[in-house]
Amino acid sequence: MLYHSLLEFQTFAEHTNCVNSIEFSPFSGDQYLCSVSDDEIIRLCDIETSNPLNIFNEHNNVVCCVTFSPLQANNNNNDNSDETIRIWDIEKAKRLIVFKEHDDWVACVKYGSNELLNTILSGSHDKSVRLWDIRSGQQVQVFNGHKDYVKAVEYSPFVIKNSIDNSNVICSGSFDNTILFWDIRSHKKELHVIKEDDVILCFKFLKLNRQKEDANNTKNDYSFNLCCSFKKNQSYLGIIYIFKKNHFSNLFSI
Repeated sequence: MLYHSLLEFQTFAEHTNCVNSIEFSPFSGDQYLCSVSDDEIIRLCDIETSNPLNIFNEHNNVVCCVTFSPLQANNNNNDNSDETIRIWDIEKAKRLIVFKEHDDWVACVKYGSNELLNTILSGSHDKSVRLWDIRSGQQVQVFNGHKDYVKAVEYSPFVIKNSIDNSNVICSGSFDNTILFWDIRSHKKELHVIKEDDVILCFKFLKLNRQKEDANNTKNDYSFNLCCSFKKNQSYLGIIYIFKKNHFSNLFSI
């Protein structure tokens, strides 16, 4: 194994406890860095000047994760162990929305895209997955099926086969060793289960772009694999596993 020395370029040392998550702004050329911490504070810094810009300090427990909204460039949200999800205006340091239906730590959040752009997906230590509408500030669906903490959520690239309205599919990974697939428009039983021997820590869908020839021209044929990381045998080994598309091809379409 090779180790390369890194030259320290900048240091931001305002937090007084463990930093749990950082996110660069998807606007202004990644100029802004947002960070959240066990000190219960969210901080926004300017990378170019190394100056702190804003502090968000309404939480009363550990803040676990942060992400910027793709909908409005000056908004971000965070999830935390005071059981809430909060959306902030980062320019005014003003809280806009609070979602607070979870009964335990909120471990993960994701913004939707395309037709789901106005939604947020969350997973919690209360074992539930919840879908929220940003416009109304209300919970849309709650998905119950996991037997332990939910640590990862994703909007999948799949839709349900033979679905008249092309209902989207979401996924959740848990300490109960499963990844569950759900119909986003129904809170009924999960559509599909991937069962593993180990805790699910995180996962992502990998888009594969392949060219397919037809009688007239060459077209792009998109395929997806699922990449996962587990806590294997009660230890964090840093291994990433990939499930191929045929794991899902009989269930969903793209």
